[in-house]
Amino acid sequence: MTNKLWEKNFGVSKEIERFTIGKDRELDLCLAKYDVLGSMAHIIMLQTIGLLTAEELKALLAELKTIYRLADEGRFEIEEGVEDVHSQVELMLTRKLGDMGKKIHSGRSRNDQVLVDLKLFTRHALKETVELVKILFDELLRKSHQYKEVLMPGYTHLQVAMPSSFGLWFGAYAESLADDMLFLQAAYKMANRNPLGSAAGYGSSFPLNRTLTTDLLGFDSMNYNVVYAQMGRGKMERNVAFALATVAGTLAKMAFDACLFNCQNFNFIRLPKECTTGSSIMPHKKNPDVFELIRAKSNKLQGLPQQIMLIMNNLPVGYFRDLQIIKEVFLPAFDELKDCLQMAAYIINKMEVNEHIPENPMYDPMFSVEEVNRLAAAGMPFRDAYKKVGLEIEAGTFRADKHIHHTHEGSMGNLCNERIEALMQQTLREFHFERMEKAEKELLK
Repeated sequence: MTNKLWEKNFGVSKEIERFTIGKDRELDLCLAKYDVLGSMAHIIMLQTIGLLTAEELKALLAELKTIYRLADEGRFEIEEGVEDVHSQVELMLTRKLGDMGKKIHSGRSRNDQVLVDLKLFTRHALKETVELVKILFDELLRKSHQYKEVLMPGYTHLQVAMPSSFGLWFGAYAESLADDMLFLQAAYKMANRNPLGSAAGYGSSFPLNRTLTTDLLGFDSMNYNVVYAQMGRGKMERNVAFALATVAGTLAKMAFDACLFNCQNFNFIRLPKECTTGSSIMPHKKNPDVFELIRAKSNKLQGLPQQIMLIMNNLPVGYFRDLQIIKEVFLPAFDELKDCLQMAAYIINKMEVNEHIPENPMYDPMFSVEEVNRLAAAGMPFRDAYKKVGLEIEAGTFRADKHIHHTHEGSMGNLCNERIEALMQQTLREFHFERMEKAEKELLK
């Protein structure tokens, strides 16, 4: 019995086979559960249009549920000589049920199979990413509230500029994540559309019921045009990659700040000892390796959309094997970002801040704008106040008043954290993960 769905009466060079299969057998293990779910929805639909009997459907569904459990428990394997996850699932069905197992491929191609697998995988991976972003968001808002009264210097051009606060610093990254969540939401909505039934990109002469498979799999809608469904391969991954890169951009900037503020020259924050590493030669060293690695991994993730674009951007309409390579950079990206999010939340939770920074006279000039504004509020023209304070600083006679009173929205005295939380909650409500979860439970029960 052939192990390749397309094989006829001739074989293929082993070297060609090795090159063309690439990392599919390894990466397809990530897709095994979702391949089974897609097949279950497909055969339920096939039975409604007369291509399977009720008895055949019952037997196939029972066996597919067994295969799903193997995949869910990490015991699913793609055997040596078997090309991909689709071939392995069909092989296992055929071994157990004979020719009945070969009927599941009616009305579909491996092209729309892998499309639906990738979409089912991606929406789950996005859900897990969203949950971890929210955990980090919560930690940042908690720290923002905890240290809302603690002043720190704000910088422009890496020069001490104006008073800021740890409430502002932690809260800024929380609000950045709230914006990033909009990108994740858009990515999820684009991923959550059903390509199944588009076959090789040109539909099928079978009277497929694509609305039924859309409902069975809990998709929001389908990719209606079958040609566009196939064109979505690569486009979906690129759009999702932009969302992941947006989160990674926030993490990278925060990690750079943390490395800078942790060094002895700044001494703004203290990282927990268990989150640092030492030097093989310098006994005093406590290195912020966690944040350095978060920074590097996040910067790498920000290159992901460009990698995907360079693979797909010169391809015309239709399927090409080039698209297989996207899996190699796309599938592992989720675990890398999720790992960074977990580490960031852990270390932010344990981070302590220096509550005495403004006591150092080197930071006195950052209060100069406060004095200019005080003089202007008392009636002096702003430019005259600016000049007066500037001359005092040059003469060394400026005396900083370190009592800060900011009240406008988003300032030190009015962080608006509750509004930032409301923005995040509004976005989270619009994902509607429950539709996906309910549909999959129904298929598996």
